[in-house]
Amino acid sequence: MSANLTAVNTLRTTPIVDVKTETDTVKTFTVKDKLCAKAKPGQFLMLWIPGVDEIPLSVLNAGDGEVSVSVKAVGDATRHLHQMKTGEILGVRGPFGTSFTESRGRVLLVGGGTGTAPLLFLAKKLAVKADRLSFVIGARSKGELLFLNELDAVCTEQSVLATTEDGSYGLQCLATEPLEKLVDKEKFNIIYTCGPELMMRKVFDLTEKRKIAMEASLERLMRCGIGLCGSCVIGKYRVCRDGPVFTAAQLSEIKDEFGISRLGFDGSRIEL
Repeated sequence: MSANLTAVNTLRTTPIVDVKTETDTVKTFTVKDKLCAKAKPGQFLMLWIPGVDEIPLSVLNAGDGEVSVSVKAVGDATRHLHQMKTGEILGVRGPFGTSFTESRGRVLLVGGGTGTAPLLFLAKKLAVKADRLSFVIGARSKGELLFLNELDAVCTEQSVLATTEDGSYGLQCLATEPLEKLVDKEKFNIIYTCGPELMMRKVFDLTEKRKIAMEASLERLMRCGIGLCGSCVIGKYRVCRDGPVFTAAQLSEIKDEFGISRLGFDGSRIEL
C-alpha cells in the first residue's frame, strides 16, 4: 500500500461542525478534515458513525480544511446520522476514487436525488471554464429537489430544467424525458450524470447513439473503499478504485451490468 493510500485510508475522528437540513429526508453534514478537504468533484469518502456502521458518501463540497456530504435517511446508519448534532464525533477515511474531468465548452449535467450533490460540486468548478453550463435535475416531488438555488447561481442563466414525477414543480416527467430534444438543440460537448442507475443508463444510451462524451458516477455496495473486498465489482472494474466516475468508453465495456444488476450483501446478483 502506497504512503498516500495509507494516509487517506487511516481513520480520523473529527467533530461535526455544521448540520443543514436540505429537505425532509436529506441533511448536509460538514466536518473538518485536511485530507478530505482536498477532494475533487466525483470522489467519495467513507463516513464512520460510531457504534453503528461505515458508509460511502459522495463529496458535496471541499476546501479550507472542511468537507461536506449530503445524506438521505434511508437505512439504520443514515437515520442514526440524521439524529446527530454539531459537536458530536464522526470518523472519516478518504478521499477515494476517480473524479470528473473538468471540461470546457458546452456542458450538461443530469442529476437525480442526492446524485445532484457531486454534480453541484463539479458545476462550481466548471462555472469559470465552460462556455455554457446547463443542468437537468429530477426528483419524485418538489420537496425532494435539491440545491435549486445553488444551481441557478452557478449555471448559465435560465439553463436549469427541473422535473418531478408528480408534477409539483417543473415538468411532470422523469429527468431523462426532455434530454433528447435538449441535446439535439444545444449540441453539448460533454454530459455528466449522477443519480439512479436506470436514469444514468438512459443518459449513456443517448450519448452513445449521438457519439457525445459523457461521464457517470456509479454507486455500489462499498465496504472497504480501497478495492480489497470486491463488493463493488461491476464487470472488470472495482467501483471504489476504478471509479466511481466512469467514462463512456468504460461503461460500454460493462453494458451487460450497468443499469441492469448489482451485487448484494451476500454476493448474489440483484436486478435493478
